[in-house]
Amino acid sequence: MDYQKFVDGFELTTCIISVERFPDGSYGNIRIVAGNKPYIDSIENPYNGAAAHMLNNKFIPGSPYEKYIPKDLNFEQTCYRCAFLKKPVHTYLKPDRFDCWINQYIMPVESDEPNIGYCSYTLDITMEADTGIMTNLSASTASSVLETCIKLRGQTDFNSAINDVIADICELCAAERCTLLLTDPDEQTCSVLAEANRTGDPSKDTVGIDGSFYDVVKTWDETIAGSNCLILNDENDMRILRERNPKWHDSLAQAKVHSLVLFPLKNNNKPLGYIWAINFDPSKAQKIKETLELTTYFIASEIANHQLLRQLATLSSMDLLTGIYNRNAMNGRVDRYVSGAEPIPQGYGIIFADLNGLKAMNDTEGHNAGDRLLKNAAAKLKEVFGGCDIYRAGGDEFMIIAENIPESELQARVEKLRKESEDPAGTSFALGLYYDANGGDIREAMRLSDERMYEDKERYYKKFPERKRK
Repeated sequence: MDYQKFVDGFELTTCIISVERFPDGSYGNIRIVAGNKPYIDSIENPYNGAAAHMLNNKFIPGSPYEKYIPKDLNFEQTCYRCAFLKKPVHTYLKPDRFDCWINQYIMPVESDEPNIGYCSYTLDITMEADTGIMTNLSASTASSVLETCIKLRGQTDFNSAINDVIADICELCAAERCTLLLTDPDEQTCSVLAEANRTGDPSKDTVGIDGSFYDVVKTWDETIAGSNCLILNDENDMRILRERNPKWHDSLAQAKVHSLVLFPLKNNNKPLGYIWAINFDPSKAQKIKETLELTTYFIASEIANHQLLRQLATLSSMDLLTGIYNRNAMNGRVDRYVSGAEPIPQGYGIIFADLNGLKAMNDTEGHNAGDRLLKNAAAKLKEVFGGCDIYRAGGDEFMIIAENIPESELQARVEKLRKESEDPAGTSFALGLYYDANGGDIREAMRLSDERMYEDKERYYKKFPERKRK
């Protein structure tokens, strides 16, 4: 067959790809046999920034495909299945390695050679996403994507919604287990956000995921090689993975994984984590790919939105200097008690702690020294009043709410801190404790605790008049 004549009949960027097959069913070299003028121009005379990424060498027919683009296991598997299993593929995606969207069609082509298969590869590059193409889905795929969106937006409980979605993906893949893994590149950690297990065997939950698992996770991007997913269908694919990423392969082999689907989750190019399904039904591979290519966008967007809201909640309730709750959080807690939205404990204590010496330190040593004093004060309160909620009520004033702690124990903690506060080299507090054993009005408890704190401050300065602030 004249493959050059064949591709010259296409107006869109098109090439012919050959795939070598070995007797054991694995594949070898994948080559670009012929390319039409738009394809050759995309390599030799790129007309936009996206195509420039593919510029590597002058086009030479019969060259290995990795001469022009990075090695891509997912691309190789797709070409193999298309060339030998006669499975056509249409995909619309944005690979990480390109700053563009690619609408690609891979179609089987006739071959006269038993161990060499051929397929055509046609693509159209756009710099912006075409929502019309993205939503041009089969009825079943569209239904799955829509159901995911409704679950994500229709439930008030984020964790419950995510768990439902992961359970649906597990069913879609007919997988043994499906996991949504969050990653933190800065902290070099990963954690399971949601998981579905179809085996009914609890011992298979989070198989292979432990404190050192991030060492495996950080190898995934290189293995995916800029594609938008990785699908390992069988032992042949696993063998290739063993050659490319032995560390990950060994981890999977230990967990008795023989097939795998892996989709990165990103929002605005920021990595969030991965969805992976193990021991899935390979006959569903194309449906899985088509569905998850779009579904993962919505899942990533929802995760990013949830994380943002949590960050905003933290910023609104935490004192950024000391790392304890701020006055806004304290007022909210008191309001919930007063309104009845949160029941007042039968027995609780309120402690006010006013930091001695902050103004003097700010005046003599500067505000950086004062900030260090505040941090030390918060750390000391967390040490002494572990298990309690600690708030920075004002500049140098703190309030502690203690629940389910006997009055005698709270009094002992206060006395211990009061005694330590008399050490001029230590962190010094004036302290006031009020304990209510009957679940009374918290505002009254705060007033009485505050009064006792000021009484303690007067006692302190009478005992140490030289430390009285100006």
